[in-house]
Amino acid sequence: MRILHVIPAVAPRYGGPSRAIFEMCRALQEQGIEPLIATTDADGAGRLPVELRSQLAYQGVPAVFFHRQWSEAFKYSHPLAHWLGEHVQGFDLVHIHAVFSHACLAAAKSCRRHKVPYVVRPLGTLDPWSLRQKPIRKRLLWHVGVKSMLQRATAIHYTTSEEQRLVEESLGLGCGVIIPLGVEEDLLRVPSGAESFRCHYTSLGHDPYVLVLCRLHPKKGLELFLEVFLAVTRGEEFRQWRLVVAGDGEAGYVAGLKRLVQEQGGQDRVLFPGWLEGTEKAAALREAALLALPSHQENFGLSVVEALACGVPVLLSTQVNLAAEIQDARAGWSVPLERAALLETLAGVLRDAHERIRRGQAGRELVYRRFLWSVVAIELVALYDAIVQRPLKY
Repeated sequence: MRILHVIPAVAPRYGGPSRAIFEMCRALQEQGIEPLIATTDADGAGRLPVELRSQLAYQGVPAVFFHRQWSEAFKYSHPLAHWLGEHVQGFDLVHIHAVFSHACLAAAKSCRRHKVPYVVRPLGTLDPWSLRQKPIRKRLLWHVGVKSMLQRATAIHYTTSEEQRLVEESLGLGCGVIIPLGVEEDLLRVPSGAESFRCHYTSLGHDPYVLVLCRLHPKKGLELFLEVFLAVTRGEEFRQWRLVVAGDGEAGYVAGLKRLVQEQGGQDRVLFPGWLEGTEKAAALREAALLALPSHQENFGLSVVEALACGVPVLLSTQVNLAAEIQDARAGWSVPLERAALLETLAGVLRDAHERIRRGQAGRELVYRRFLWSVVAIELVALYDAIVQRPLKY
């Protein structure tokens, strides 16, 4: 079965979706699927150094890139739209990742014209919180093509039940299916001779640390979490704790986070190592005592599942859509994104080493049951099979 995956951009700066698309396609290849990713060369103000308009192997997956001509938000690409119009009929199904972008609208339009079924994965962009961000632009795009794209999709792919509930209650959409994202099994194993994260950041010493691993963006609730962490660790009981804020973002915003730490005298307790990848990221996860994701909105949170795979418990805001599932599995803690609640919960978590270990073990068991790409890929293939065997509604 040939499946085309369309996503506006895949540069690392765009966070989890950029990584997940390649892991998903590699897992699908293991199940006998022939995937192809169609995307743009967008990379913020720059461009990915890739050959354009020719199929190539990128991160182990067949991909074809097109020039992003204008608009970082919309990522308009006439060459990509033209290619979709000429090639989409050569695929059994198209999986569209994102909503409010030119590539997504162009893919859906080409699918309807050529009678090819398509699935839309919204990436959290239809959550009520997300729709309130830049609402005028999104309202315009909704009427221009997004509404038709969603209403005529064969399925809408949500990664959590909470994401589905929020979207369907607010927009009245149907045809929803829930299939999570996953982690690759290599993350579950510590390779022999693996280098320690601490050997690169000797200021950590042997002190326990909380890890934040995400794109550094106002959506992630980092200002409040930094203030809370510094307040909790100001006292003698938690003075040995450190916070590692791993990620990258707009230069001005990252500078503001560092300035906040400096103004509160926390330079010796907070480390900003920048973007982590590969073995260094895996080491940072394995050696953490806790992963925190205090987002204002998060439809999934790949770093959460990666931490659980390493046996590390998680502390999530209740606005992370995985929070209820994590709480039910006793694999972490969820807390409202409020100062008093965060202060109390974080202090309790840092104080109880036994409970952190117990919840980390529960998280690892949850990953084996639900969040391995090898398991997720089987669910995706079953969805694709069911779709291609049913009649189209357009």
